[in-house]
Amino acid sequence: MGEIFSPGKLMLTSEYFAMDGALVLAVPTKLGQEFSFKEKNDEKSLIFWEAYHQNKLWLKAVIDYQNWQILETNIPSSAEFILKTLKNVQSLSTIKFKNNFTYHLKTNLQFPADYGLGSSSTLMTNLAEWAQIDPFYLNKISLGGSGYDIAVAKEKSAVLFQSVPEVKYEKVNFDPPFKNELIFIHLNQKQDSREGINLYKSKTKSQKLVDEFSDLTRNILLCSELENFSELMLIHEQRISNFLEIPTVKERLFADCPIFIKSLGAWGGDFVMSSKFEGFKDYFWGKGFHTIFEYSDLID
Repeated sequence: MGEIFSPGKLMLTSEYFAMDGALVLAVPTKLGQEFSFKEKNDEKSLIFWEAYHQNKLWLKAVIDYQNWQILETNIPSSAEFILKTLKNVQSLSTIKFKNNFTYHLKTNLQFPADYGLGSSSTLMTNLAEWAQIDPFYLNKISLGGSGYDIAVAKEKSAVLFQSVPEVKYEKVNFDPPFKNELIFIHLNQKQDSREGINLYKSKTKSQKLVDEFSDLTRNILLCSELENFSELMLIHEQRISNFLEIPTVKERLFADCPIFIKSLGAWGGDFVMSSKFEGFKDYFWGKGFHTIFEYSDLID
């Protein structure tokens, strides 16, 4: 049996503007998704799929990949997505699902699915490595999205990523001297990113605004002082708020917080980033937010 691992991700800058080519800074998380595989030459053309969430069985399916039919499953809608994705793998790969073997494929997501750290992107990256295909193209035809999360999972590194006019990225060393002052708070809800994307797409944007987010990303990467970093995060958050014409998370939930609150990814759900202040744990717990990670707990 072979095994592959891809880390999760956090998008620190540019959020929705990534779709129009703004430069993104994203970092890998310590938690990710494991993928194990075993193949048997038995001429049965079957896939036995098992997906675990934190070592607890979530989805199981048996798929006939000659006819692309689900023979057994406990969650039909999720099994349909797996079938579609594996069919895409077959169409792209020269080595998988070509020889009537039986495949035993198992995934284990190491973080709760509602964390928004990349359950789908880590799956695409693991499948692509296993099948020796392009993870960006597999992701594009199976899921869509800018692909920044694929770059992080593939490189297992912080990256600067750009999707327009073509996908390009570079590994970077994001290791700010103030990293131990940063914290990440989970908002206890999984945000529907499509809703935010649709709102973003409905608004007219200029290249000048896209470039402003790229400049913010470059400056944030170069920050050596927490005060400067915090100021740039506040500017970043306010610009997106002004553009989308919706309140920031700080305005909605943490109006009396003495320091910055920065959304990460789709606005309103998943994680936000902040920095330590006196009594910060009591502050967030008092507002009902009990999942708080320090930088070293979450970021690889």
